[in-house]
Formats: sequence, structure tokens, C-alpha cells
Amino acid sequence: MLSQLGLSHSDLLPLAKLPDPDQPRFVSIGRLLHWKGFDLGLQAFAQSDLPPEVTYWIVGDGPERDRLAELAQSLGIGDRVQFWGKLSRHETLQKLADCSVLVHPSLHDSGALVCAEAMAAGRPVICLDQGGPALQVTADTGFKVAAQNPAQAVQAMAAAMTALAQDPTRWQQMSRASRLRVQSVFSWASKGQQFDRLYRQILNRPATDPDLGQSELQELSQN
Repeated sequence: MLSQLGLSHSDLLPLAKLPDPDQPRFVSIGRLLHWKGFDLGLQAFAQSDLPPEVTYWIVGDGPERDRLAELAQSLGIGDRVQFWGKLSRHETLQKLADCSVLVHPSLHDSGALVCAEAMAAGRPVICLDQGGPALQVTADTGFKVAAQNPAQAVQAMAAAMTALAQDPTRWQQMSRASRLRVQSVFSWASKGQQFDRLYRQILNRPATDPDLGQSELQELSQN
């Protein structure tokens, strides 16, 4: 199975250039719908028991915004959760640049391009082990949490948040692995190579030039 998602060279370049954040901060990006599971992210953040200076940003808008804001208050983290509302792509990338980890606890998501974009920016991803995110995220690039029941998922996500916030070395390793995985698997240049190999294998024909698309990948790896 191959993911349908891909990022063009023009998409990847600004993401590859985003600097590392200066402090741990979590972010969720997307429409605020019940099946996006952002309530699980808030509960996990509350359970993580991280220092007060560690915050959680939510970028996006939707019918669940008021309920999520009320949940943050009831969990005692209202002063550490910032709702930014719907932003332009440029503004969203600015917020992503200020954050260290993407939290994407979607209950069912066939694509989740935001995960690939976050990884391209060197941000590890915490997600549920299902759907599109499960195809993108590996043990080297983030945490895929089993979706057995809400309590278990929240507990595992909280542990992942704590691990990434308190271990800079591990974060750096996952950040580098995330950038490399997107460049080598989810860029359209690399996906072109994947499909070329697949079609030629099916047709039993020799592979084409192995350097196909390598110039773009090399330019990204240098930024």
C-alpha cells in the first residue's frame, strides 16, 4: 500500500528551512471536528504534568472550538492552551516554526497531509496508529499510539509528550529522521521513482535512471 500524499519541491523547500524551535511546545492543526480527536490531545497534555512554561497551541476553527476551550479550562490547563483560530498557510507555518511536536490524534483520517508537512519541517508527530498518519509516522519519526480505548490512548500520548519535551537528544534524532523520511518517501520526486519501479516491476522491464529526482532531494537535504 502506498500513500496518495506527496509534497512538491516548492512545498518542501520552505518547510525544510524552518528553524528548530527554542523551547518545547505542542501544536494541533486542522478543522475542529469531533472525529479529529483534539479532545484526546488536551487530555493527554493535562496528564503529561510538564512544567507550566510548556504550552499547547491549536490552529484551526470549527464547531468543536467552544467545547474544546471548556475542556481545557476544566482540565486546569486553560492558561497553557492557545486557540489561534483559522490562519492562512503562511501564518500556520509561522506557528509550526514556533512548535516542536505535532499532535494529530485523529480517529479516522485517510490522508493527514499536515503530518507529512510537520515531518518535513523536522517536527515529530504523535498520532493514533491507524489511517493515513500510521502510514507516514514511524518509530524513528514520532509516536503511533494504539487506539484501543480513550483512556489508554490518552495515557500513551501523555507519555509521548513527556518523552519529547524532556529529552532534547531524542527530539533531535526524531527531527532529523522526520525530514529525511519525507524527502525520501513523500516528495513527488521520490514518489515518481517509487511508481516507476513498481510499474516496471509489474511489466518486467529494467529500471530507469536511478538518479531520477535526486537533484531536488539533494537540494532539500542541504537546507
